[in-house]
Amino acid sequence: MRCSHCGICCTKTGMLLSNADIELLERAGYGRREFVRYDKNGYAKLRNRNGYCVFYDSEKHRCKAYKHRPSGCRIYPVVYSEEDGVIADDLCPEKDTASADELKRKGTKVVKLLDRIDSEAETRKQRISL
Repeated sequence: MRCSHCGICCTKTGMLLSNADIELLERAGYGRREFVRYDKNGYAKLRNRNGYCVFYDSEKHRCKAYKHRPSGCRIYPVVYSEEDGVIADDLCPEKDTASADELKRKGTKVVKLLDRIDSEAETRKQRISL
């Protein structure tokens, strides 16, 4: 799959983070409070700044944390849709460059990732309600 570096996927992102994503970014030197926010259901999400992901450099059209980017960013534009299952995100102008093999391979990863994130969010939510 090709990337045009348009920044659409980094605009007003709601990218979910796994605990492993958070730990990877922290080991890279980023402070948790700088890049993560938690919603009322216990989900960890990337923060936005000025309408973009905190890691997106809008002048260079690049990710500042590219080598340490979250799993969902690595898998994108393959996403899971409640209505359609695993798909290439319609927002991505390069979605048609994802091969059938890539959709299948990344689709398996996105489903596993979402299961893990759901489980982690549930654990967080239970801890908060104690």
